[in-house]
Amino acid sequence: MKYQGVIFDLDGVICSTDEYHYQAWKALADRLGIPFDRELNSQLRGVSRMESLDIILRSSDRVCTDAEKATLAAEKNALYRALLARMTPRDLSADVRRTLDALRQAGLRLAIGSSSKNTPFILERMGLDGFFDAVADGNCITHSKPHPEVFLKAAEMLGLPPRQCLVIEDAHAGVEAAVAGGFDCAAMGDAKEDARAAYRLQALSDLLQIIDSQEKPAKS
Repeated sequence: MKYQGVIFDLDGVICSTDEYHYQAWKALADRLGIPFDRELNSQLRGVSRMESLDIILRSSDRVCTDAEKATLAAEKNALYRALLARMTPRDLSADVRRTLDALRQAGLRLAIGSSSKNTPFILERMGLDGFFDAVADGNCITHSKPHPEVFLKAAEMLGLPPRQCLVIEDAHAGVEAAVAGGFDCAAMGDAKEDARAAYRLQALSDLLQIIDSQEKPAKS
């Protein structure tokens, strides 16, 4: 079998916290008097918290010091975590749970590759803490996507080379990161039509067909 491991982005693939991100950034932007809408929010997908803040600040004439940016980022994160606290294992979809269980039963090694520093908290709220063989997130990297560091770190933690890992992503920045790291990528959601992706998924469970096709011997 070509793939021995699967590395999942978290938000938009395993779960969806986009609305929580939007609400938290919107509350901060409103307080600062900075225009913020869902179109601008879409530009924040797959990038780090500080980079997201920089994108928002570009929409205003506000000039902030690094210390002020750190305070604003912390304020947004506090708002976001308060919303995340509402999550429960019931928010994990049946499609995602079935797919993860099937991949585990097939003997694949599973990892998370996310730029979010809130990854451990989200996994705990979803009832997935301890489920994955490796978790690479914003707490152990210095470069966020589209840099490939988080996926390379996840593969290293799995003990596998990139060519034996399939990355699952829903953001263009994530697809770019996967390809830059030497990984095949299966894209879904907003990134589904990204030409750089090796596969396109309508639902996460479509991944099982990809894995199943590799287990079968080629016809002579």
